[in-house]
Amino acid sequence: MTNPNPVSGSPDKEPATEAQESLSEARATPTQPAGDTEQTVPATATAKRPDPAGESRPGMGRMFLDNLWAANTVTVTVLAVLLAMVVGAVLIIVSDPEVLATYSYITARPTDALNASWTVVSEAYANLFKGAIFDPDAVGFTAVMSPISETLTYAAPLVFTGLSVALAFRGGLFNIGAQGQATIAVILAAVAGFALPLPPVVHLLVALIAGALGGALWGFIPGILKARAGAHEVINTIMLNYVAVYFLSWIIVQNGVQNPNRSDAISKPVDSTAQLPRLLGDDLRVHAGILLAVAATWFIAWLLNRSTLGFELRAVGANPDAARTAGISVTKTYVLVMVLAGMLAGLGGSTMVLGTTATALTPLVIAQIGFDGILVALLGRVKPWGVLLAALLFGALQAGGNRMQSYSGISLELVTVLQALIVIFIAAPALVKTIFQLRAARAARLQTSLAKGW
Repeated sequence: MTNPNPVSGSPDKEPATEAQESLSEARATPTQPAGDTEQTVPATATAKRPDPAGESRPGMGRMFLDNLWAANTVTVTVLAVLLAMVVGAVLIIVSDPEVLATYSYITARPTDALNASWTVVSEAYANLFKGAIFDPDAVGFTAVMSPISETLTYAAPLVFTGLSVALAFRGGLFNIGAQGQATIAVILAAVAGFALPLPPVVHLLVALIAGALGGALWGFIPGILKARAGAHEVINTIMLNYVAVYFLSWIIVQNGVQNPNRSDAISKPVDSTAQLPRLLGDDLRVHAGILLAVAATWFIAWLLNRSTLGFELRAVGANPDAARTAGISVTKTYVLVMVLAGMLAGLGGSTMVLGTTATALTPLVIAQIGFDGILVALLGRVKPWGVLLAALLFGALQAGGNRMQSYSGISLELVTVLQALIVIFIAAPALVKTIFQLRAARAARLQTSLAKGW
């Protein structure tokens, strides 16, 4: 008998099983005489009907693991890292002439090639771990905490620049200018750090604010151009990166900024009153910038998920036309997004010169934290807490890569290759799912794309 009240389907649920369909049909069937009951209700439905008292639902842990494995982005991210390490292991073997020589007679003695490959790869990754997380052979507090200290030191500015790119992305903009915003910030933070005679705590706050305002200004320019003139933010931010870099090279050698005791391009050192305090003593480099990074991550997460501005930002990022129809000012949102993104990148640049990475301006003081922030944002799925974890991973790769180069003779550029491979696999989730035979996403919300903010 046809069901007069069919159950509507949902893209977020699995198709109903035969038992569920039979149960629905049975409930929808009008009451029949006692003699016809067995013919009306299918035997399969009666047999498969769950017993509330006997059959228990799967536990929360089991449900979590099932959902995590069912094409969840966390699973894809972890498997992408593993794939990158496998490819990195192949590159380590190929780049070692002694190991490669053992493959010339692999048919005669295959164990030589396998043992040599295992030795060089395991030694390289062991040193990567010891330099980034923990060295079992270390003795003393400083030696034990040094790997974590280096990882956190490298990760702190990447959190800020990654959040900068992620926030702009959620607002529908691609902020390629985190490098330039951080560069302007590092200039203003350093100048405030050595030119203003202020008491300790006030001096640090003024230097941080100066850097944040510098980054906000450098983000405001492409934001207002995008909002008022429709100029593409990618072109504007790339051009502003060059302006900031050349401005840094010029200002370092100016009177009042250049160190009078040096003939090379280096500024005066930042006063100790303007430097971020170290968290684990003077012998370890980790500083309070990592605490600021965690606080910034929490604030951006709250802003995006709990505030009115965050709702408007996400609405504009998803569909500017629909947001405008709903009464949201797209122009205002674009400007605010780029200002906030620039401020975050500015804080990242400030930690570079006010922390322990550098205490003076040089042409390379900012390194590549702005461009690395793009990779961190992509790896973190442009979500605040994901960005924090991605920054920690990149910081660990950088810290461990230094030891891997020193102890294993592996080129430091291999770490950059590992980072690139991770991003490549992250950007191709279908490839990862195919390799590991992951099930297709059961909900439409899992089948998201980077263009919509993951």
